[in-house]
Amino acid sequence: MSTNLNSLNCTPCSGRTPKLENDEISINLNKLSNWSINDEKEMLFKKFIFKTFKAALNFTNSVGDLAEKEGHHPDISLGWGYCLIMIHTHAIKGLSINDFVLASKIDLIDLWLYKKYLCFFLYKL
Repeated sequence: MSTNLNSLNCTPCSGRTPKLENDEISINLNKLSNWSINDEKEMLFKKFIFKTFKAALNFTNSVGDLAEKEGHHPDISLGWGYCLIMIHTHAIKGLSINDFVLASKIDLIDLWLYKKYLCFFLYKL
């Protein structure tokens, strides 16, 4: 049975938390929308594109709120019209299930903000 990643919560980990094996990484990566993995299979990343700096900043702040709630914090690069999210489990210098859970929930933020923008745009018409 396939687990919906966004129904899970990040759990505290330590240096003893096992890194995901390559097959587990592939299975979980296929559950995400357009996320990539670095060559060393130690980090997930995705670049989100926005029409303005403010939209990118709002998204970044929403990701920060989620990270605090989940207790799992990505590395974030913010610029005009984009936000690059990089996720890995710092304690193990690799990937754990927490990374995929957080990525799936970040995608929900992106979808929610898109729907909110679309509703606002349609209302203005």
